[in-house]
Amino acid sequence: MKKYEMMFIVRPDLEEADIKKVADSMKGVATDNKAKSVELQELGQKELAYEIKKYKNGYYFLLVFETDRNEAVNELNRLASINENIIRHLVVRVDE
Repeated sequence: MKKYEMMFIVRPDLEEADIKKVADSMKGVATDNKAKSVELQELGQKELAYEIKKYKNGYYFLLVFETDRNEAVNELNRLASINENIIRHLVVRVDE
């Protein structure tokens, strides 16, 4: 199994419950696509290095998972790209 990490930033102007829903939905996508060892870490609100879509802050999340299916990674990328509440995301494969 290949290990991946996905970092994504959620808009800061959402309610706390809505921010949690966005994070949980991304975790759900990973588990629905048969990813193993899915772990979601909330890193909190941080100041961005530069403005993204007129936001100076964002809520950071780290999703760690293992999968052999490229479809899982592709689906996470696709959904993060079209979700208006996620202002930036990145999926990387972790070498062991």
